[in-house]
Amino acid sequence: MFYVYIIYSSIKDKYYIGQTSDIENRVETHRIRKNLGANDWVLKYSETFATRSDAVKRELEIKSKKRRAFIEGLISSVK
Repeated sequence: MFYVYIIYSSIKDKYYIGQTSDIENRVETHRIRKNLGANDWVLKYSETFATRSDAVKRELEIKSKKRRAFIEGLISSVK
């Protein structure tokens, strides 16, 4: 399984979109290594895919929107 994920840092007030095959480890890596300039990254959203290529396509689709409202709409759609 592969995942597209959105994490959020309140320190930076920023979302980050990525893809991985190990979502728990990837989010923890962002926190521990202070990747992206913060250590408070929280998983807000994820989608599951059968192939990495499908996950990468979706990641690029989400990133192409470039609007915070779109990202927050995705997040609120699962609550």
